[in-house]
Amino acid sequence: MKKILIFDDDTSILEVISIIFEENGYKVEISETSHDIIEKVSTFRPDVILMDNWIPNIGGVEATRLLKSHEDFKNIPVIYVTANNDIASLAESAQADDYVAKPFNLEDLEVMVAKYMKD
Repeated sequence: MKKILIFDDDTSILEVISIIFEENGYKVEISETSHDIIEKVSTFRPDVILMDNWIPNIGGVEATRLLKSHEDFKNIPVIYVTANNDIASLAESAQADDYVAKPFNLEDLEVMVAKYMKD
């Protein structure tokens, strides 16, 4: 089963995204904080991570950098999902693989995730 890990502090967004991906056959894990990203990733082993920028404790950029600097997890695709004027440069500085701006179209998000899922 394909697994997706979502970091966002907005519970309504977490709820909607979880339902959509679970209906599409994904196993979904959510987190409202990102300070323990390494532990969460090593336990859950996601195929793709969705990362919000404005997330408590260390924030999306720092959490993504932490993950990408870890030898075992640096190849897990991270898609930045955030409301920010400069999302492209934010995603780049975080070393994210791609990005989707909030508010997003659910179909666009599904297509983006599918693009990074390994068969």
